[in-house]
Amino acid sequence: MSPSESERRAMTADRTAPVPRSYLYVPGDRPEMLAKAAARGADALIVDLEDAVPASCKDRALALVRAWLAEAAAPGRTPPEVWIRVNPGEQGCMESAVLAGPAVTGFCLAKCSGADGIAAQDAILTAAEERHGLAPGAIALAPLLETASAVLDVRPIAQAPRVRHLHLGEADLCAELGITAPDAPAAPDAPDGPGGAALTAIRTQVLLASAAAGLLPPVGPVSTDFTDLDALARSTRALRGLGYRSRACVHPRQLATVHAAFTPGPEEVAAARALLDRFAEAARDGSGVITGPDGRMVDEAVVRAARRVLATRR
Repeated sequence: MSPSESERRAMTADRTAPVPRSYLYVPGDRPEMLAKAAARGADALIVDLEDAVPASCKDRALALVRAWLAEAAAPGRTPPEVWIRVNPGEQGCMESAVLAGPAVTGFCLAKCSGADGIAAQDAILTAAEERHGLAPGAIALAPLLETASAVLDVRPIAQAPRVRHLHLGEADLCAELGITAPDAPAAPDAPDGPGGAALTAIRTQVLLASAAAGLLPPVGPVSTDFTDLDALARSTRALRGLGYRSRACVHPRQLATVHAAFTPGPEEVAAARALLDRFAEAARDGSGVITGPDGRMVDEAVVRAARRVLATRR
């Protein structure tokens, strides 16, 4: 029996290619910001057609982003990963049909309500890939979980076609659940602030569903306070401790802090490289287990963590 899509993804979940540490939101209706976006230093961009764009400007934003993508795809251009956050429902399907092409890494699905909406996007992107001569599955999807219903349905969402990773939209989620957001003005931007325990549980649930489906780790939520970089550093380190490897940003000022939190230091890199070298030597000698410098047993599970350290973008 052939493996399911989630089983195939799980087989390749331990990837060696670096993944983005940061995803910078850029409003789709601001041509001056689009023009500068690729040079801001983010590992990936999310061009926003949803919340950042007023309803009266949606058509204009779509035209602006389409023109910007055509320029980004020109020979000699090497922009970071480009994701487009499309609107929910039929409008988002129309936007994906218009914008899907070689310059787009994938589409972020705002307010994803379940696997049915992902299936509609899958059909649209399949047609677009055929039209542009792209490999099947070249354009990925990243659902945003912004409601209680989406969080409860996280496993089928994670297992849906084309899903590469998940995003947590905690602002909408906190509003629905009545949770005090960690970066609210009266609270520190840290997991142990008001609402922190509930959000840690939700973040862990999404991480587990992602791992079970063979996805990359979820992208951590934005902090809307881009002035308090100390709080941003604390909460980003907490996300890394949970197993997250990236975070969305709303302002370029946040990028250096997020990168520092997710980038291993020289000592961590050296230790990971030494461990992998010792493990490879032991494997050549016919052993699958070694003892680390601290006296603890090192097996394949520990080695996977070391590989992730070396795969982190620096």
